[in-house]
Amino acid sequence: QVQLVESGGGSVQPGGSLRLSCSASGFPYSKYCMGWFRKRPGIEREGVAGLDRDGTIYYEDSVKGRFTVSFDNAKNTLYLQMNSLKPEDTATYYCAADFVNYGLRLEYNYWGQGTQVTVSS
Repeated sequence: QVQLVESGGGSVQPGGSLRLSCSASGFPYSKYCMGWFRKRPGIEREGVAGLDRDGTIYYEDSVKGRFTVSFDNAKNTLYLQMNSLKPEDTATYYCAADFVNYGLRLEYNYWGQGTQVTVSS
């Protein structure tokens, strides 16, 4: 049974940093693709960063240079390091996984419950 559990959200001032974690279990990580998505107020859920099984990484344009996605094989955990946070990054962040490489599209079959990130002064 695939399980994805996000953590690490919180409140931070503009310019600050957070690191989100997604603990993964129940599937062969080397054969799956994973991604981070977010749901901002008034905006449909959108892809933020994706990690293909061959190590290819995708970023949504607005987060390039600020966010970094990585996977720790020893801990079975997907990370999203978020730096230089802006108020418009305020959202619920979700991780997702699937055998198919959907990149930043929303067709992933497995989703976590989400973690809230609030960027405000």
